[in-house]
Amino acid sequence: CKGCNRCLNLDDEFLYSENQYFDAGHKGTLSFSEVDKSDFRQKEQVKCFPFFETLNYWGIQRRRTKLMCAACGKSLGYIYKDGPPVDPTIGQFGFGATQMIPRLQRYRLRRDALRIRYKNV
Repeated sequence: CKGCNRCLNLDDEFLYSENQYFDAGHKGTLSFSEVDKSDFRQKEQVKCFPFFETLNYWGIQRRRTKLMCAACGKSLGYIYKDGPPVDPTIGQFGFGATQMIPRLQRYRLRRDALRIRYKNV
């Protein structure tokens, strides 16, 4: 965490590729399939207003979970449910993945909120 210099134990084993497509986009963020939940506080958010993340990801009601540092409370990112489908499927009526298909969670953390340290090789 850039706010308090706490190690968030993020593992690059769970880091999604920057080329991976997500409905909510990934500009300026790093996306993980799993994180150590003990390093974060979570707050559910439900907002009813028009929102536009990308051309293909918009709506009237936004549901997401805000991620904050467990030590200092700094906002680090959000949990979205736009990861890979839970079950391999061709989608509703064969039209591909939609919001109706259960999807895995994606932990989307802002790069500017993280202090990135590289492991010595």
